[in-house]
Amino acid sequence: MTGPEAASPSEGDVAEVPPPAGGDVADAPAALPESLGRIVVVLDHPKDLVNIAGVVRVMMNFGLSRLRLVRPDEFDIWRIGGIAHRSQEITGAATLHDTLDEAVADASFIVGTSARARTAGRPYARPRDVAAHIARRAEAEEEIVAIILGREDRGLTNEALDRCHAVTIIPTDAVYKSLNLAQACLVLAYEVFLAVGAGDRPLPKGRRATRAPTQEELEEVFAALESGLTKIDFFKARHPDSVMRTLRTILARAEPDLREAKLIGAIGHEIRNRIERLEG
Repeated sequence: MTGPEAASPSEGDVAEVPPPAGGDVADAPAALPESLGRIVVVLDHPKDLVNIAGVVRVMMNFGLSRLRLVRPDEFDIWRIGGIAHRSQEITGAATLHDTLDEAVADASFIVGTSARARTAGRPYARPRDVAAHIARRAEAEEEIVAIILGREDRGLTNEALDRCHAVTIIPTDAVYKSLNLAQACLVLAYEVFLAVGAGDRPLPKGRRATRAPTQEELEEVFAALESGLTKIDFFKARHPDSVMRTLRTILARAEPDLREAKLIGAIGHEIRNRIERLEG
């Protein structure tokens, strides 16, 4: 087993993410679950450097840091870095192996990937189910979990799949089943990311809603709207009561907060005021 130019961290270590420059510690990204550091991605005889870079990019997106390659056709840290920027931490610690057995020797749970069911009578699982199992196994500090992705043009051999404790097939359109290496890795990495709880971070909040308008405030809104619509002769042959009833129904269904309701009323006010200014 050999490593590329950069030094490799010790097994099981998880690199710390430094806080952003100039920011408070409180502004730093939340720490990822340590279990992600016990999951290794193994590429078996990868053919294309661009695809390796795509996998590295996916790993960066979803907190996976340990890459192992079995006899890649080519592997150049600097070229990969030109495709997957800031990836040196992963590529510098990646290890190269002569055989798949060597690459997964320390793994206690191995997941293989396949684009289709093979003739061998092995069970298959969906990515979400496999990800849940990966998350459970990776929680144990002494366990290493390996996810194996096969060569682009032929996938994993039956002999490689025989070494797997679980094999997953990503459901796709039957007319075009094949995913490229990075796409398959992304689906699995995303499901694992969710399964370990890393995807539970709160989403950015939108504008905070104000309280709901009272009936009196809503009547002011409708009065302003009706006044403005009357000024531009909107009703014409329409019956005003029927039009306003429809607007009331729309607004009730929308359940606006007070700020939103007042904005709608302001439209009516502005229409009326504009027409009155034009009328002199």
